[in-house]
Amino acid sequence: MTPTVLTVFGTRPEAIKVAPVIRAIEVSDTLHSRTAVTAQHREMLDQVNELFGITPDIDLNLMAQGQTLNGVASKVIGGLDAVLAEELPAAVLVQGDTTTVMAASIAAFNRGIPVIHLEAGLRSGNLLSPFPEEANRKLTSQISALHLAPTPRSRDNLVAEGIIPADVVTTGNTVIDALHLAVDMQVAPADPMVADYVATGRPKLLVTTHRRENLGSAMENIGDALAELAAARPEMLILLPAHRNPLVREAVLPRVEKFDNVLITEPLSYGEFTTVMAASDVVLTDSGGIQEEAPSLGKPVLVMRENTERPEAVTAGSVRLVGTDRIAIVSEVSRLFDDSFAYGSMARAVNPYGDGRAAERSVAAIAELLGVGARIDDFASEPDNGEV
Repeated sequence: MTPTVLTVFGTRPEAIKVAPVIRAIEVSDTLHSRTAVTAQHREMLDQVNELFGITPDIDLNLMAQGQTLNGVASKVIGGLDAVLAEELPAAVLVQGDTTTVMAASIAAFNRGIPVIHLEAGLRSGNLLSPFPEEANRKLTSQISALHLAPTPRSRDNLVAEGIIPADVVTTGNTVIDALHLAVDMQVAPADPMVADYVATGRPKLLVTTHRRENLGSAMENIGDALAELAAARPEMLILLPAHRNPLVREAVLPRVEKFDNVLITEPLSYGEFTTVMAASDVVLTDSGGIQEEAPSLGKPVLVMRENTERPEAVTAGSVRLVGTDRIAIVSEVSRLFDDSFAYGSMARAVNPYGDGRAAERSVAAIAELLGVGARIDDFASEPDNGEV
């Protein structure tokens, strides 16, 4: 009997990164794919599934407004337990570090089902930043049977924590596989304002912000920095896809909405976002995934965080940590738009995160775990083109 891999995911970032693996399992001769979604981010999740042609087999539909992290975790464990009892998969695949990942891993482990952790080994070194993601991924690592690490550094993190080296495979990051697929689709933005942003020759800054640890005064600092940049640089367009979290909107939007060169839009689909990112000059973000994607497109990334679990691109020189201080944000953005040498040194399309074959390596490793295949060579490229 062909072993079944049940992939569980709930957010847009998870969907983006598991999509190439699900597609690869579906065309595999040795594995059978089943998918279950918790719908932690319902609307954005559906957009990604449609883009990549994924129709979930099981929709747990567990999410509701105003849930606590503990509420989400308990619903996922309880809801998935019944699914596992009925499906009896050979393994459960989870991706990343969300509450869905941690809870699904516990549910599978308690049922004696091997857990496969995609994008394993990311570490910021601070249990509270990002919160709760750092704790989620560390907890998941402790009960996983197979660790699919995106980079050699991630692999080393796991081994340093006592994970058996034979249980770790360095695959590259599947987000690069997904990015290649999405960019090739050339999805046109539906919003005419965003389409004009893509087409214009004016300097362009793409901004995304949403992190839980930045809520409050840090988010207000970000809004103040954008306002200062907009006022000082009327020729520059700032595109801000506004996160749906009302705390993010309340902190940022009142500070910038009066400026004609700040374009505020609803969250973009993943296909639209890749088109926008490719058209932008600089990306200012507190996102994790964008730190991996933008270097593939030759875009400098300024990260509004004090630390990152993705240090490889910082070392390579394509990502810089700027924190959430208003003066620092304004200074670093201005430097990139004013200093062509500084821009060029960051804009080199060097990406230490993958070569587009991460899904292939992942499926081969899963097949070996389940006794129906063999691994292929690990991803090994981690260029070092600069200093942190």
